[in-house]
Amino acid sequence: MAEDFYGGFVPNQIKVLNEHSPAAARMYIATMDLVEQGELADHEREAVILTISRYNDCHYCTRTHAFLGREAGLSQAAIEAIHRGGLPDDDRLQALVKATRRLLDKRGWLDEDDQSSLQWDGIGKTELYEINTLIGLKIFSNYVNHVAQTEVDPVVKENPDIQEMWPVLGTMDW
Repeated sequence: MAEDFYGGFVPNQIKVLNEHSPAAARMYIATMDLVEQGELADHEREAVILTISRYNDCHYCTRTHAFLGREAGLSQAAIEAIHRGGLPDDDRLQALVKATRRLLDKRGWLDEDDQSSLQWDGIGKTELYEINTLIGLKIFSNYVNHVAQTEVDPVVKENPDIQEMWPVLGTMDW
């Protein structure tokens, strides 16, 4: 299943999961497959995942999704801005990053003012529900990587555009 989903490559995170809980590995892959069929574009989804992974200080996912974000079309400047707790220049990506951070900070408890503000920025229920799905999935994988101290995959470590993104520096912009 993993080899098919990842095009013959099996990430270390999936290897760790599969070694200890094949069901958890299958759940992660199946959920990522479903999320990829959602409304967020690939680069938007990677910006959200990078935001979550940075928020949770995940050494593995921060670097991996910086790499995957580049593959999906995120600029190096956008990746670095998110990593450093800032905001990308692109309005849509800014709105998605802000929405993700707000959901994380408020643990999903958005009031009417929050929702109105997000709606003004173009973030509706569709985006919020997909972001929530990614938050749940990435908290799971971030915490697994914390416990396992998962080694970053060589393809990511060897990429000259992906600097060491651990530890995380600075505070987050809103």
